[in-house]
Amino acid sequence: MTGRSPSLLVRDARRSIPLYLMLLPALVYLAIFAYVPIWGARLAFMDFSFTGNYTWVGLKHFKTLFSSPIFGSVLLNTVIISGMKIFINFPMPIILALMLAEVRGQKLKKTVQSVIYLPHFLSWVVIAGIFINLLSLNEGAINKILTLLGMKSFPFLTNRTSIRWVFVFSEMWRSIGWDSLLYVAAIIRIDPEVYEAAVIDGAGTFRRIWSITLPAIMPTMVTIFILNLGFFMDAGFDQVFNLMNDAVMSSVDILDTYVYRMGLQNGEFSYATAAGLFKGVIGLILIFGTHVTSKKITGKGVW
Repeated sequence: MTGRSPSLLVRDARRSIPLYLMLLPALVYLAIFAYVPIWGARLAFMDFSFTGNYTWVGLKHFKTLFSSPIFGSVLLNTVIISGMKIFINFPMPIILALMLAEVRGQKLKKTVQSVIYLPHFLSWVVIAGIFINLLSLNEGAINKILTLLGMKSFPFLTNRTSIRWVFVFSEMWRSIGWDSLLYVAAIIRIDPEVYEAAVIDGAGTFRRIWSITLPAIMPTMVTIFILNLGFFMDAGFDQVFNLMNDAVMSSVDILDTYVYRMGLQNGEFSYATAAGLFKGVIGLILIFGTHVTSKKITGKGVW
């Protein structure tokens, strides 16, 4: 007999009611903020009207979007900033998890973990304030140290090149500890006897990491990388919005800030929706494309 009888399924479902109730808030959140807004995407193909009498215009707003010189600059900024964040920051949680796995003192490990997880719970308003105070030209702690060392102050926040690196390192500081959690969990699942056998065979620390730990956590690495690529067009609105200024606007204006400015500030809701829909479609294509490529090369993907 294949499958399970209906009575057993009903009994298991009743036993799992507390788990379903715990899952319910997350499902409601997804429904309200992820699925319901999909219906609003139709606005990209209409002319918005406060009276509710929308006019179907087809691809008009997309044509305007792609012909805009500002959109090309915004798209390039988004790709550069997202690319820097993903390809520089992606290995960092893995390295941190490998380092934590080698810490033998449990008290020290828990203390370090608590400290590095803390920035994840800070809002970007707070983090932006911290980095502005650290990096400001005249009063920033970093520039004061540079001055004491006989060096010139550097405009980290108003230089069009350095501001992108500020985004990268502030994102790293905020997320490296939290992102390492999945890798730490994957490392904990590795059978200790495998490491013991490797030690008996004379394998050193780096050899064990290379031959045992990294292959064991590879599925986790692949999955997270694919999901990160799905958010490639999301360069971090909260971070950019709180750290950007007029001096660097041309190099940090990304799709999200452009949508915010065109939609909420200029009132061009249909045009802003078209830009947002373009971003979402690109993210979906990246997820599927990376998943298929990963399945062919490594045999592992998101599903």
